Amino acid sequence: MSSPNTLFLVGTAKGLVVYRKEVKGLPVQEAIHFSGFSINMLFIDERNGRWWAGISHKHWGQKLHFSDDQGKKWYNAAIPRFSGELMPSGKPARLRGLWCMQHGGEEYPGRLWLGTDPGGLFKTEDNGKSWELVNSLWEHPSRQKEGQWFGAGSDFPFIHSIERNPLNSDHIYIAVSCAGVFETLDGGVSWRPKNNGLVAAYLPNPDVEVGHDPHKLIICKSNPNILWQQNHCGIFYTKDGGDQWIDVSATDGLPNYGFGIVIDHDEPSKAWVIPVESDESRIAPNLRMEVYQTNDFGQNWFSTSEGLPRDQVFDIVLRQAFEVGGGGFMMGTTNGNIYYSDKATIHWHLITSHLTKVNVVTTG
Repeated sequence: MSSPNTLFLVGTAKGLVVYRKEVKGLPVQEAIHFSGFSINMLFIDERNGRWWAGISHKHWGQKLHFSDDQGKKWYNAAIPRFSGELMPSGKPARLRGLWCMQHGGEEYPGRLWLGTDPGGLFKTEDNGKSWELVNSLWEHPSRQKEGQWFGAGSDFPFIHSIERNPLNSDHIYIAVSCAGVFETLDGGVSWRPKNNGLVAAYLPNPDVEVGHDPHKLIICKSNPNILWQQNHCGIFYTKDGGDQWIDVSATDGLPNYGFGIVIDHDEPSKAWVIPVESDESRIAPNLRMEVYQTNDFGQNWFSTSEGLPRDQVFDIVLRQAFEVGGGGFMMGTTNGNIYYSDKATIHWHLITSHLTKVNVVTTG
């Protein structure tokens, strides 16, 4: 059963839309913020309830805002900045996008992590009043080697997933497109790649240590040795903290490629993905949008798509736009459609078809 007043925040290319889900009934629209501006990053800090929104202005670049009263008032936060760092090409690095945020754990009440394009990881110890680049990752030896960090659908690499071990706040995983998964055990002092078992089929050597393209990374909250990822080259999970990744893509090709993935944190053998046909076309396979579920770590996959359109569609779901929380799923599409389903009995309901491209969905 859903908990009372579950909130879903939906970041679109033209604003932030808030939906509220009561115990009974479907989510209903409650508010709109930042009308006309592209919302690329959303995060709710469970420690204090603060909302964070990363906005991409066409004229003013990247902006970061926060609210402590569920959007009644918004405040400007400091913007992370590069200060003389160079890209491998020799050109100065500049902030191009805000991708993801993660809090630093209860023992570090002011700590937040922020992942950006071009592949910079920033940290604050004062709740966003100031940011510092994590130089140990920026200067990682793999980044200095040609062909190991590079753009995927973007000109530059970007950090889109930051996952914290709930039992050890100094233990962090990040995912970079393209580079792969990296791990720190000491709060960012040092980093090591964790890509054994992954496949980079687009490279001359598909078994490279660095050069992989995870599309989305998730750590299991109840068993942090288990992580899942939707990768450019398949669906993978690990039971040993990333020492070895196991390919669990369906043998018939569906599901395989895609962007979003969610898991059941109480039953980590369960995961849901939304297939996409290919990186070239980026359409739903056979123009039919479907959600696939596994209950056994990917040994078997089956469609859980009741209620989704059976006609041809051109919607896909981006990596940050598929979320589970409060006993239900919500996903937003590139054509501005929002679908919701209870988790106990999956049946998708169209909540609205009047939004623009959905970049991110989060819940709290």
